[in-house]
Amino acid sequence: MDYKNLLTRLSLGIILLTIYIILIYLDKNYIIPFGTLLYLIIIYEILRFFKNNLYYLTYIYIIFSFVFFLSYTFFYFDYLEFNFFIFIIIIFDVSSYLFGKKYGKKKLIINLSPNKTIEGLIGGVITTNLLSVIFILYFYKILFLEKILFINLIILTALCGDLLQSYFKRKNNLKDSSNYLPGHGGYFDRFDSFIFSIIFLFFYTLFTK
Repeated sequence: MDYKNLLTRLSLGIILLTIYIILIYLDKNYIIPFGTLLYLIIIYEILRFFKNNLYYLTYIYIIFSFVFFLSYTFFYFDYLEFNFFIFIIIIFDVSSYLFGKKYGKKKLIINLSPNKTIEGLIGGVITTNLLSVIFILYFYKILFLEKILFINLIILTALCGDLLQSYFKRKNNLKDSSNYLPGHGGYFDRFDSFIFSIIFLFFYTLFTK
């Protein structure tokens, strides 16, 4: 395992998470300009580095996600639910990466995302479920079957977001969406799971509240 790269990833991840925690602690409304800024940076990455004809489709995808992000935060925002959502995405991303780097041998979809492994996915799913159950028991006080389903649907949509972003990159012959985030690549690389999953969160909230 490349421990130097791992340290860089973790350090930057902690910085981004700290910014998020400070903003949401001060006022949940700060999440809207913060999220808007991230989406604008991602659009800039696409404008600068994505040259294939599919970049139009990539734009549509990002804007589509941004609309649902705004819709959720304006109309359906739930403090605990949103933090749980972010928690699941982060744990799945980190644990999948660590298990994949340590134990990964069998490629998940080699032509689309050569760094993704079956071992990493399995380790990520198990770890995310275990830690998310602890989250549920601590904050919700009771284990709901609905929340277990929620965890695994977020895991699925996070994976789909990761793979979809990899597809757009491969079509543009890119390894990373940019080099703006050391150890991560670009903002599109870092927030790929969120971009797809927020669409699901909107509809989940719409139909369950």
